[in-house]
Amino acid sequence: MPLNYIANAFVPSSSGRTIPVIDPSDGQPFEEIQRSNAQDIDTAVHAARQCLDGIWHKVSAADRSRLLMRLAEKIADHADELAAIEQRDCGKPTKQARADALALVRYFEFYAGACDKLHGETIPYQDGYSVFTWREPHGVTGHVIPWNYPMQIFGRSVGGALAAGNVCVVKPAEDACLSLLRVAELAAEAGFPAGAINIVTGYGHEVGDALARHPGIDHISFTGSPKIGTLIQQVAAERHCPVTLELGGKSPQIVFADADLDQAIPTVINAIVQNAGQTCSAGSRLLVEQSLYEPLLERLGAAFEKLRVGPAAMDLDVGPLIRASQQQRVWDFLSDAHAADIPVVAEGRVVDEAPETGFYQAPTLLRDVPVDHRLAQEEVFGPVLAAMSFRDEDHAVQLANATQFGLVAGVWTRDGARQFRMARRVRSGQVFINNYGAGGGVELPFGGVKSSGYGREKGFEALYGFTTLKTVAVKHG
Repeated sequence: MPLNYIANAFVPSSSGRTIPVIDPSDGQPFEEIQRSNAQDIDTAVHAARQCLDGIWHKVSAADRSRLLMRLAEKIADHADELAAIEQRDCGKPTKQARADALALVRYFEFYAGACDKLHGETIPYQDGYSVFTWREPHGVTGHVIPWNYPMQIFGRSVGGALAAGNVCVVKPAEDACLSLLRVAELAAEAGFPAGAINIVTGYGHEVGDALARHPGIDHISFTGSPKIGTLIQQVAAERHCPVTLELGGKSPQIVFADADLDQAIPTVINAIVQNAGQTCSAGSRLLVEQSLYEPLLERLGAAFEKLRVGPAAMDLDVGPLIRASQQQRVWDFLSDAHAADIPVVAEGRVVDEAPETGFYQAPTLLRDVPVDHRLAQEEVFGPVLAAMSFRDEDHAVQLANATQFGLVAGVWTRDGARQFRMARRVRSGQVFINNYGAGGGVELPFGGVKSSGYGREKGFEALYGFTTLKTVAVKHG
């Protein structure tokens, strides 16, 4: 039975209680994790603080770099093992689970190279003064990791925090935490001192709440829903703890009549079916110029009908959703669409080999979705693409910005001037022109505006969020 990982040791929860781990492919339990509590969080924070005040603050940036690189090498050596764990835990097809493991390697490689590049500045000031700044770690950082991409989000969050000199307490989602427990073990093998990385499993309302409230946590990084993000902000504000929030999106794919459809169509499909649509940056809204609307939907519909859904081990186009409640959520959206007479253009197919007890949903393409319908406004977190048409560039911008979210946008056009106009006018943390996601791009700052959150993860920019800036003024004459 997997235990919590605190101070480089597996330890049981003080609660003595467990949570079943369900395989999304067949809906059956196959393991149990610890149902931890506030006392376990306190133990983990104490271990982290001891590490920070003891050996960790003496570790140079160059030595942190070497530790992170050794961890990257360990993960690479165990990529197949980690992918297999993630596949069963999350229901990811083999190719997706493998890609996630390799992305985790890349995160730690990138942040290994960034450790000793985090520089301060000198500031010209009055005669007789020398003024400079340096960046210091927050201290003990708390990380709430969601179930859709455990390894990737661990890499972009914990990797950046460690590179900046912090130590970490991690609360993974109760639905998907097994790979992270193994990564923490590999970190100890790579030489990370006891307490640098601590993993405490359990429910959000118990362990996540305790982590957010703990006075020993100096910074919180959260990826999840706007509702829970708001609660974390409120709790953190009571003790003036800084937070970084990534809260999802309702991201548009904006396709103009001059787009290269051979390039756009496969990308549009992948952006909604990858990870069964359970992606914060999923391209879940398709905005198409009117003259292209019918021919594009015809081609997309034909492609959707070829998509196959099945157990993770079959490595098909789409795997199962994470759990029964998520499956029901998607069904509710589709039921609302049916009640509103929103037409279905095409659907994929769940293969006959898929167990009836698994959490499957065929990819679904809908058209003529009203801009105020919940399908166009709310995050489905499933393989459902909502299409609508636009008249001109101004109308496209209006539709693109007509949600509470602003995480990612895709723009498809050969017009160079329009590319830059759209990139400026669409309110979004990332805009991709004639591509979407840029292959993951661990180097690319990631985060949103509006209800998609604030702060940035990934890339060098993330290191600024995991540090505080100190100004030093020396009077010498």
